[in-house]
Amino acid sequence: MNRDLAVAIGLERGAALCHPGAMGLIRDTWLCRAPAVAFVAVGLFWGTFAAYVPVLKPRAGLSDGGFGAAMFVASIGAVAAMWMAPAVDRVLRRRAMPVLAALLAAAFLLPGVAQNAAVFAVAMFTASVVSGTLDVIMNARVSALEAAHARPLMSLNHGLFSVGYAVAALAAGAARELGLPPLAAFVAMGVVTLGLTAVMARDPGGQAEAADGTPRGRLPMGLVAPIALIALIGFMAEQGTEGWSALHLERSLGAGAAEGAFGPAILGMTMALGRFSGQMVATRFSEASVLRIAAAMSAAGALIAAFAPALWVAYLGFAILGLGVSVTCPMAFAWIGRLAPPRLRLLALSRVAALGYFGFFVGPPMMGGLSELFGLHASFAAVAGLLLLIPLVLVPLVARRVVAGQTAVG
Repeated sequence: MNRDLAVAIGLERGAALCHPGAMGLIRDTWLCRAPAVAFVAVGLFWGTFAAYVPVLKPRAGLSDGGFGAAMFVASIGAVAAMWMAPAVDRVLRRRAMPVLAALLAAAFLLPGVAQNAAVFAVAMFTASVVSGTLDVIMNARVSALEAAHARPLMSLNHGLFSVGYAVAALAAGAARELGLPPLAAFVAMGVVTLGLTAVMARDPGGQAEAADGTPRGRLPMGLVAPIALIALIGFMAEQGTEGWSALHLERSLGAGAAEGAFGPAILGMTMALGRFSGQMVATRFSEASVLRIAAAMSAAGALIAAFAPALWVAYLGFAILGLGVSVTCPMAFAWIGRLAPPRLRLLALSRVAALGYFGFFVGPPMMGGLSELFGLHASFAAVAGLLLLIPLVLVPLVARRVVAGQTAVG
């Protein structure tokens, strides 16, 4: 058994010693407080954005397909930024999270003032680049803390993202009812985020396993690629349904603004519940087992939401979908973070994120294109089909390669 594999096994055994109760969650949150508030900040902006999509889209003069195309343009820069995130981290070190969070607050002002398709695409491109870079770095910080303290922390932090997302979606829905414009809502979230940067500034920065700033070795691509596909599908389902849930409720079921905003809010709340529960489940079950069950559950929820005959049924579908999809991406990040050698952890996470987060931006345009051709019902059904690839194809593939000894290559 080589040293890196021994470290991975040690982490797995150490996780079993974690306290699963409320006090354990509080201790874990304090342990990772710097990246935790970064997760909250990112959630605030995307939750606000999701609730304001029914306002932003027509104001920019975009059809369903046009909105999807604009989000796809944004994805190109975001994926490239994620690929370069290790270099950004090496330059900024402990300043990386607070600097990027401040830039995020500024970048999200742009969609709030976009009045046409071109400006909206550029605005989302800018916001997505900053969000994607921050996302990779804060996930890497959590993975390093997991390894250093032998505690599973990834689901907890993604749960905090969902809390921020749900709170922001509800607040933005209420703001829409009051007639508050998008720019005012983004300014409010920016003020909150600037306050959170004080906590992020306490981040020690720089990964201990790459103290010399230069990762060495060969990535285990036989594991990186399928885990990245798991993340891609998870993010595609998460962001696609978040971005189109309000429109689906308002267009297909006649919901009002507040009722429509309740769709992404339900997704955020149930994803928070699922991720906090996943924090405890991760101490007892393997990533493979959790991913199989979660993907099947989220597929069922997507189908229920797609063909719901009434609002309450659609809400139920979104709740089931949120619970299932909540742990998909955190488990993918935790899995590659555990299997990659420490000196390559940030690099491996950036590659999984760059490929996986492509789904975060491909999800909305995919659903927009399908909606344009076949309607939103077909869009949500397609999400269900993709989710089923995780338990049927991808998880067994990773498990076979782990057994074949393809862990900790480098």
